[in-house]
Amino acid sequence: MNFDFDTAVTAPFRMQPGLRRLAPGAPQLRPLAPGSRHQREKMAVLSTFADQTLLARPGFDAGPALDVLCRQATLEHPSCWAWDGRSATATQLGVRVGSDGSVEQMRAGAFGLGNEVSRCIELQAPVWRLPALLALTFAEDLAVVDASDATVPWMAVALPSHWAPEDKVGRHFAQIHAPVADGDLLRHAGEALTRLVSGDERWERFVWNVTDQPRLHVHPRRVGAERWTHEPQAQGLPRAWFRTERQTFIPVPSRAQSLFTIEVEVQPLHEVVDTPARAQRLAGAVRSMSPAVLDYRNLTPVRDRLLQWLDAR
Repeated sequence: MNFDFDTAVTAPFRMQPGLRRLAPGAPQLRPLAPGSRHQREKMAVLSTFADQTLLARPGFDAGPALDVLCRQATLEHPSCWAWDGRSATATQLGVRVGSDGSVEQMRAGAFGLGNEVSRCIELQAPVWRLPALLALTFAEDLAVVDASDATVPWMAVALPSHWAPEDKVGRHFAQIHAPVADGDLLRHAGEALTRLVSGDERWERFVWNVTDQPRLHVHPRRVGAERWTHEPQAQGLPRAWFRTERQTFIPVPSRAQSLFTIEVEVQPLHEVVDTPARAQRLAGAVRSMSPAVLDYRNLTPVRDRLLQWLDAR
């Protein structure tokens, strides 16, 4: 799990930016193994719900940001990604996409019929084929943050965490975070934050929640309204998962923008809380959440049982 548990899980719990400087040379992208869980879920979403996944404000030019991202991918992972400014090659997937949207199957892929990735990419409009290849090559979802007006004008988000990308694209940072409980600090810092992450330094932050949803893709229109309805396990806690996000920012200096990367992971809670110290740390965070935060994070129905389970560990 590419997630710093001790940094992210703290008490008292606060909705805050929580940025820290990225260590020099730390990777910001994680390549996906062909046929991996992330790749299969992303492929299913792109094949069915691309209009809620690949999104841009009318007239927005994502070219400079995509060029920076492709260069970053080549720098970090030259064995699986190549970019010459005109075409991108995902070498492990055997697929090349040109800047004009052309798609070339260079060799058979490593799973299924061997052409699943290229067929999924060809379903997209030409302008979205390079972002689609990036989405299927790396674990991260992507968005562009524009410091000039504190908006998010472009998104390629296949694995949202209970939010709808189509409702957020093009909106101001404060509007995007309007539903966040106890989120005044985050909202008020929006314009300063967008300027900070679009500067010369690189930043990361971590987000987490305990959830009843094992899927990576939890768009709110495809998750049942009733939550925490599973049969309880023997220890008295419903089936629970630890959902995390590692978020980083890749500056786009020529445009006062940054590429926002979101790496989602979901693991069984009992596998993550594998020491008494972690159980105590997570219990302290949950115990300190306000009623509004518990409701926002859908933890109110399970709070007491979750705390009993953590205390027992």
